[in-house]
Amino acid sequence: MAELRKLATTGAKVPLATYRIQVHKDFPFSAVEKLVPYLKELGISDIYASPIFASTPGSMHGYDVTDYREINPELGGPTAFEALTGSLRERGLGLVLDFVPNHMGIAGGSNLWWQDVLENGRTSPYADHFDIDWQPLKPELEDQVLVPVLGDHFGVALERGELKLEYEQGSFTVRYFSTPLPISPPTYPLILTQVLDAVTPEFEPEALPILELQSVTGSFERLAPNHATDPEHVAERMREQVVGKHRLQQLADAETGIRRAIDRVVVAINGQPGRAATFDALETLLNAQSYRPAYWRVAAEEINYRRFFAINELAAIRQEIPVVFEESHEALFQLLGNGVVRGVRIDHPDGLWDPAGYFRALQQGTLLALARKAIESRRGNPLDDETWDRLKPEVESTLRSEDVDETSSAAVEPCLHVLVEKILEPGEQVPDDWLVSGTVGYEFARVVTGLFVDSASRKDLDDFYTRFVGERFRFSNLVYEQKKLIMRVALASEVNVLARTLDRLTEHDRKTRDYTLNSLRRAMREIIACFPVYRTYTVCGSGAVSARDRRYIETAVNEALRRNPAEDQGAFEFIRSALLLEQSADATLEQTAETCDFVMKFQQLSGPVMAKGLEDTAFYRFNRLISLNEVGGDPSTFGTSVPEFHQQCLSRARRWPAAMLTSSTHDTKRSEDVRARISAISESPREWRAAVNRWSRMNRRHKTLLHGSLAPDRNDEYHLYQALLGVWPFAPSLPDDELIERLVTYMIKAVREAQLNSSWINPNDAYETALITFVRGILRLGRRNGFPAEFQKIARPIGRAGALTSLSQQLLKLTAPGVPDIYQGTELWDFSLVDPDNRREVDYDLRISLLESFSSRELGVELVRELLENLRIGAVKLYLTTRTLNHRASDPELYAEGDYQPVDAEGPLSAHVVAFRRTLSDREIVVVAPRLWRTLLGKTDQAPLNEIWNGTTIRLPERDAGMEYMDLFTGQTLQTVDAKDGSELNMADILAEFPVALLCRNAVNGGASSTIRVELEKDS
Repeated sequence: MAELRKLATTGAKVPLATYRIQVHKDFPFSAVEKLVPYLKELGISDIYASPIFASTPGSMHGYDVTDYREINPELGGPTAFEALTGSLRERGLGLVLDFVPNHMGIAGGSNLWWQDVLENGRTSPYADHFDIDWQPLKPELEDQVLVPVLGDHFGVALERGELKLEYEQGSFTVRYFSTPLPISPPTYPLILTQVLDAVTPEFEPEALPILELQSVTGSFERLAPNHATDPEHVAERMREQVVGKHRLQQLADAETGIRRAIDRVVVAINGQPGRAATFDALETLLNAQSYRPAYWRVAAEEINYRRFFAINELAAIRQEIPVVFEESHEALFQLLGNGVVRGVRIDHPDGLWDPAGYFRALQQGTLLALARKAIESRRGNPLDDETWDRLKPEVESTLRSEDVDETSSAAVEPCLHVLVEKILEPGEQVPDDWLVSGTVGYEFARVVTGLFVDSASRKDLDDFYTRFVGERFRFSNLVYEQKKLIMRVALASEVNVLARTLDRLTEHDRKTRDYTLNSLRRAMREIIACFPVYRTYTVCGSGAVSARDRRYIETAVNEALRRNPAEDQGAFEFIRSALLLEQSADATLEQTAETCDFVMKFQQLSGPVMAKGLEDTAFYRFNRLISLNEVGGDPSTFGTSVPEFHQQCLSRARRWPAAMLTSSTHDTKRSEDVRARISAISESPREWRAAVNRWSRMNRRHKTLLHGSLAPDRNDEYHLYQALLGVWPFAPSLPDDELIERLVTYMIKAVREAQLNSSWINPNDAYETALITFVRGILRLGRRNGFPAEFQKIARPIGRAGALTSLSQQLLKLTAPGVPDIYQGTELWDFSLVDPDNRREVDYDLRISLLESFSSRELGVELVRELLENLRIGAVKLYLTTRTLNHRASDPELYAEGDYQPVDAEGPLSAHVVAFRRTLSDREIVVVAPRLWRTLLGKTDQAPLNEIWNGTTIRLPERDAGMEYMDLFTGQTLQTVDAKDGSELNMADILAEFPVALLCRNAVNGGASSTIRVELEKDS
């Protein structure tokens, strides 16, 4: 067993740099396989793939997984996946998988677990897999699942004939367009008795087909009902209904008369539009099912299964139940055990009942998978499941840390690289008991974006935004109000269920029983609206609330009390006590468990409320500077100081050195290059103010008068100008029809998310039409429309500033502590907006040809000058990326383990410099990335190099004058000179030819190729 113990202490294999790829039916595994040589040459160590397990047919993202046990056939299935992983192994690359444990896709009948629940109700073996309230507030829904799939009210849809009963191969189904709703076998007699009546005249009374049909009907009548829970009865039902369906199929196939009778009865039950009474039988049949088809708008108030946020098609599953965890992770553990996958990204861990417990189980399951593989390798043959089940207890005991409680994180040795999609609010930390490598890096994206925002311009932009839109926003108040809106509208049902639980808790004590349901509901809404983070992580059974969670609970309750002085304070205090697990001395075990159950469900609700209220609503209403309105961002903080950036890097190096660093993802509302441009607005607020006022007057004629006001309103107009700046083509190009329609799609999504002038639930067609007319009108080229030419005057210099900003932030991401991720295509300029815009096809042929062409040109000044002259095609970003990634690959320990040391700048432009060192033993790099490029550019179109930096230096602690550094990008050598308390390098020398620098000490050509080729076209 010693070798098994070694598995537990080996530790997780951490990627050096990842490349995110969105796989889908139009970009399957075979397409990814073709990219492997390119990604290897680029310098990537691991492909980081979106979810690969079976999902809703046609899904373009994979987060609607329908079967955890099957590699998605639309991606090529197991064969194509094995081919891809084989190519990765051949070139020494790894694979990190995006995994979705919180929810499954249930649309269109493709989820067999969900369909089984609909068919069999509480008798289904999957009834507890999903988080369903079988005894909801509405008594008519008891033992039923609300299925909000109808496009209109139930009676309307029914009498239109949109719900149709079908028979096929022994089974009955009601189909609503593409959605199949299975009929429960115990209700088959409602159909079959009519079939008997219809077919009897065609046969003798004692004819065998009639007797068989009667027998089959009787067998269905004897099945246990859908709400049965007795295991013996449930098992009998599962067995007998399969037999009954088979007998019915055989009978219908053998006797055409019976099949014709079935078809006639199905037609009769389906009714005739225009004759309401003919639909009574179908309504009766549907009312007898374990589900209730309903108008989709009903979901907000009556839905009784937990969803992913407010998306009806994504049903939450219960990973806290061991059998659910085992069944949903079996295939993943097989991939991990085989070494095919060496890391996972866990989607939405805040939706899980107990994230820390989930991560323990994930690490333990991985260890067991590796151990099983090790045993099989030693034996020389695979273990059958029976043998493995016999060995597993001993293996688990061997792998477990000694003298540690099994529920403790210390009981499990991390062996898997796990990244979590956890959004941390400023100042918040990942809980210490999570067995993970860190987050996916939203907090890095926040601080690196803020570095390029001029905080000195805050008041100017605040004042102008307020005057232009005619309203003063306080962001914290806006978030508070939008969270309450979400709880009143999209998540009203979840709030009502939790309020009812609270109401039951008050009955435990005569001092609290007079709190009313409405007062408790109001207090709970207020506390959630004031919650400063997404959620807390209290666990039932621990009996205690962590200091971290206690602080956030106290903050939320105190703020709610401050905002509601006229409300009954006792209701707030009661909720505070419940959340802090403060129980009276005589509380029973049942009462304690019920309180803790409330706390756990409260935690699962506060996260979606924060996400919907902050990211999906407030971020689209507060448009002062939209580059700050990003996932994980904080628009109330205007810019990031250089010391704050360094502090975050030092903290990450100390606590989470293997965390991911990101700047663009599939979830970001604007790509890194778009944000870089928009941030440049902060450097010239007066120019921006004059330009926006001029554009608004010019474009007024394209607005539409609606109900006495012009549409779109000034806030949406202001948003549009920033989005335009972010995606505007490099000069001399102007927007084409494709770009205009991308902007139309984006702006419609933006106003619906904002839920002010339109929404997803209630689209305002008139306003949206006015918005579309405005966008197309102002961008239409022609002699009578001067706006595009006017906009170009601002867009051109900001476009260049944004490009240089992108180079700086890319270099920081690739060299700071952590594991950098390149989102697909962003190694060149990528001016994408929120999804689906950021999931457009990537031109890999262009990227491959550019990278290949780099091999025929010598490293040096001539090359980088040519790259900068041809800024618009983005080859300069690709060049920086591949040079830096390959240097990481040449010295992985330096980047993974090297010390991080901030480097100070001195001189007139010191505020424009971000610099740091990474050191390990005798190896060292110095990273230099200028900031606030728009100010540095002034009115020139050229990159501000050389003389502009005269008088500005960076300080190094060593007193060793004459130390040599080679710039990885230009190949030039620099030497330090003496300075007080150390030595220094002149910025004019460092940035003589290239806008950023990666200086390598004791290196020849930085460990990368010294010859580079490039064939670039000149700017028009």
